[in-house]
Amino acid sequence: MRQIVVDTETTGLDPQEGHRVIEIGCIEMVNRRITDRYYHQFLQPDRQIDVAASRVHGITNEFLRDKPRFANIIIELMDFIQGAELIIHNASFDVGFINHELQLLQQHWQPLSHYCSITDTLILARERHPGQKNSLDALCKRYNVDNSNRQLHGALLDARLLAEVYLGMTGGQVSLLSGQTVNKVNNDNAIKRVCSERQPLKVVIPTSVELQAHKQRLVTINQMSGGKCLWQALEQ
Repeated sequence: MRQIVVDTETTGLDPQEGHRVIEIGCIEMVNRRITDRYYHQFLQPDRQIDVAASRVHGITNEFLRDKPRFANIIIELMDFIQGAELIIHNASFDVGFINHELQLLQQHWQPLSHYCSITDTLILARERHPGQKNSLDALCKRYNVDNSNRQLHGALLDARLLAEVYLGMTGGQVSLLSGQTVNKVNNDNAIKRVCSERQPLKVVIPTSVELQAHKQRLVTINQMSGGKCLWQALEQ
C-alpha cells in the first residue's frame, strides 16, 4: 500500500482569483511506514504573493525568482504520486490549487482524482474529534507529534508532520523509516525466508508490570483509532 502525504503553499487563498502554487511537498509511506523518499519543489508563480500569505509561510517573491514553473515539474511530480493514495489536510484547498495548475497547462491533464485516490485528514479528524480544533497544530498536540520546529508553514515540513499525525490518528506506528535509498521503493511485501538450521528463539515471559503497560497501550490505541484496535478485541 503506497500513500503520499501532500501539502502545498500558495500565493493566496483562491485559485479562481489567479493565485498559484509556490511550494509542494510530498512524503511517501509504504505499508504504513514513512520511507525516506520524498518530492519537494519551490515554484515560480509569475505573480506577486499576497502579503498575508507571505506572513504565513515566509516565502518571498525574490526567493522564487529563479525557481522552475509548474509546467517544468509536472512530469516528475506525477511520476512520484500517480497511483498512490494521497493524504491531504483540508484536501479541497490543495487539490483545488493543483487542479487549477493542471488546467492552466492546457495539456489535456485530468483532475488529480483521475490519477490518485484522495483522503482528507481534516474530515477524518472531525469524525474522530467532533467539536474540537482540528488544525494541524492541534492534531500534533493531540497525538504527541513534535512540531516545535514549525515556526512558519512549509510544504515539506507540514507533510512530514501530517504523515505522523495520520498514522497516530488511524492507530498505526509513527516515524518508522524504511531504510531504503531515495531511488528505491520499500518492498515490505517481499517473501522473507528463515534458515531451517537457526538456533531456537528465546521466549521472554513478560512481567506483570509489562503486561499492565501493554494493556494500557491497547486502550490508548483503541481510543485514538475510534474503537478499531483489533488486538484488544482479540484479547477480550
